[in-house]
Amino acid sequence: MKDRGLLIVLSGPSGVGKGTVRKAIFDNYSNDFDYSISMTTRKKREGEKEGVDYFFRTKEEFEKLIEEGGLLEYAEYVGNYYGTPLDYVNKTLDSGRDVFLEIEVQGALKVRGKMPEAIFIFLSPPNLDELESRIVNRGTDSDEMIQKRMKKAVEELKLIQYYDYVVQNDTVVNAARKIRNIIESEHLKVVRNLKDFTEIIEEME
Repeated sequence: MKDRGLLIVLSGPSGVGKGTVRKAIFDNYSNDFDYSISMTTRKKREGEKEGVDYFFRTKEEFEKLIEEGGLLEYAEYVGNYYGTPLDYVNKTLDSGRDVFLEIEVQGALKVRGKMPEAIFIFLSPPNLDELESRIVNRGTDSDEMIQKRMKKAVEELKLIQYYDYVVQNDTVVNAARKIRNIIESEHLKVVRNLKDFTEIIEEME
């Protein structure tokens, strides 16, 4: 029977580039883990696809899932819900596959409470000026919304203490490489390989 897979959680402030870095990891590396697609009630942005970037649902549909206990985590962020389908995550982990989860900070802390064995990575901006510039350049938010996101980002940076790793998104290439290295290192930890080596030693004795 295969060991249960690892749950890898990537999160950080809105606008820090989580989606871009995640896409770089999946486009440029040969990965042996699956991406868990989040669910949201926010409107679809240009170029986004249903079932690829997010599962887009109405507020009523999302709240029904909450009542049914069908989400690993969920959070309300600047007026919209974001969440992770629980059934998919458990089935994939039980099969021995790793699951890569890209979510907001509120959601990551809820996952930490339910699955503390997961690997938590905080993606940080080089500085707050750069973060604001990225949010502005997206061209999807009003001035009022940009200020809300910046205020929220400062609050979220204070929660970095609850993560295992922090990766600065100075460039997408560097951030993606560092995250890949973290995942590989986690798989090399003695605690994850002790069972195999114990069996080898027993065979040799």
